[in-house]
Amino acid sequence: MSVNTAANSSFTIDEQKLADNLEKNIADFQGPLTAEKFAGGQSNPTYLISAASGNYVLRRKPPGQLLKSAHAVDREYRVIAALADSEVPVVKVHHLCEDDSIIGSMFYLMDYIHGRVFWDPALPDLDREQRGDIYREMNRVLAALHSVDIDKVGLSDYGRPGNFYQRQINRWTQQYRASATDQLPEMDLLIDWLPENIPQDGSEEKTTLVHGDFRLDNMIFHPTEPRVLALVDWELSTLGHPRFDLAYQCMQLRMPHNSVLSGLGGIDRASVGIPTEQEYIESYCKRMGLKEIPHWNFYLAFCFFRFAAILQGVKKRAREGNASSEKAMKMGELVLPLAKMGVEQITETTAA
Repeated sequence: MSVNTAANSSFTIDEQKLADNLEKNIADFQGPLTAEKFAGGQSNPTYLISAASGNYVLRRKPPGQLLKSAHAVDREYRVIAALADSEVPVVKVHHLCEDDSIIGSMFYLMDYIHGRVFWDPALPDLDREQRGDIYREMNRVLAALHSVDIDKVGLSDYGRPGNFYQRQINRWTQQYRASATDQLPEMDLLIDWLPENIPQDGSEEKTTLVHGDFRLDNMIFHPTEPRVLALVDWELSTLGHPRFDLAYQCMQLRMPHNSVLSGLGGIDRASVGIPTEQEYIESYCKRMGLKEIPHWNFYLAFCFFRFAAILQGVKKRAREGNASSEKAMKMGELVLPLAKMGVEQITETTAA
């Protein structure tokens, strides 16, 4: 991950004040420190903290007026801490600071992990066998996540059980309308169609921990092995329906390759050693003891809608000067293409 040394001044941190706070609250922490903002990330600004006691990573709420319930770094901290002894690989967290006066917004500190982050899902720098290993490892981590005993890890109240899609559709409809900058008939169509087509066969009632942004570049892999050291960026995690995370990852991989959010669209997966969507789903089903996943088009349509709503928020923040990345406007340009891809799922469902 690259560091942006020319970050917007609104993201500048008072390093002395931060060092004093961390030395007071973390037993082994020792300043002085420097804070450099990572260039990536559209939502919660993330920094490399280089201190006398070692390197760390800090995540904070962005400055400016924020949508209600967005940028919940305290929830991120809670879920990561809860999963410390689980089969889900997570980074070690050290401290949550809810005092806005320290750096201007709530933040938490965690370990810095030396490893690989793959930004291109086509994995061009790996050979055929290594690509397959990476995707099999992602599949394993996803199944481990959905197998977490939420009562045992203390997350039974991390979200409301049941009615996941109805609640999510309501939430993202509200968020989208609160941040809308243009009128998009495709989003209006999805907003009307999705609540009327929530699966009613009882499968929707299953509740597990869901990550909310499960994708390749939210995982830090071992420097040389096909092993995930940490699943990161838990801002959108909650209790919900496990098929969502699977559909969300597959949705992203359907996007065009070499775009601002690169997918596998146009790539012959078999020729490069990457599982097809069907093969990836079958591997997940085998790990979870499932025969198949019905209502797949609904899950995909919902994911396209939700992601479009999220990026609409990024677009609005960019226009207001509060986005945490220079790529924010380009990300915002994906709202309409995502909405159109969601409508395509509706068309396929109707035709079937």
